[in-house]
Amino acid sequence: MHLPDTWTERLPVLEPLEDDWQPVPHVVLILACVFCGLFLIQAARGSGPFLMIDLVFIPIHEGGHLLFRMFGELIMVAGGTLLQLATPLMLAAVFIFQRQVPGTAFCIFFFFEQFLPISTYMADARALELPLLTVGDGEDVIHDWNYLFGRFGLLHYDTEIAHAVRIIGWIGMLITVAWMIWRSIASRQISQK
Repeated sequence: MHLPDTWTERLPVLEPLEDDWQPVPHVVLILACVFCGLFLIQAARGSGPFLMIDLVFIPIHEGGHLLFRMFGELIMVAGGTLLQLATPLMLAAVFIFQRQVPGTAFCIFFFFEQFLPISTYMADARALELPLLTVGDGEDVIHDWNYLFGRFGLLHYDTEIAHAVRIIGWIGMLITVAWMIWRSIASRQISQK
């Protein structure tokens, strides 16, 4: 009787994860670093054309409420943020299995970038000053984080939690850029051997 020795023998779908990452051309790495650098500068300033990417995530967020509403009110309200974060992670998984460094880094970078608008929404949980968007009847609008923090007794900690989430987002984006540079250099060295 043969027992599987590796994860790929147990789960053949994971077999591509044993492959080396594809080499990244220098020009692609340089362009990716320039893009990330400019994006980080604009995110720190709070304005700039690159931040328009957040507009792409608004319908994804709202779609999450619709997608998860069959699981009850709590999951429906949390579903907007869940789908907002799950979307770049699912896309990153595709690039991970294809062993493509820039695509993986781009998706993970935007996973962490979404922590910034989410933290802004969280910090508004008590103030309720942000304009809210919704699908359907505008009179039944629920402020996601007012509801979620209130439900779990965390409403008085909204700004503290939001601050921590923002810090995690920034650290995640910076680590992702560092990983992209390291992995790109390492994959080129492996391909040259």
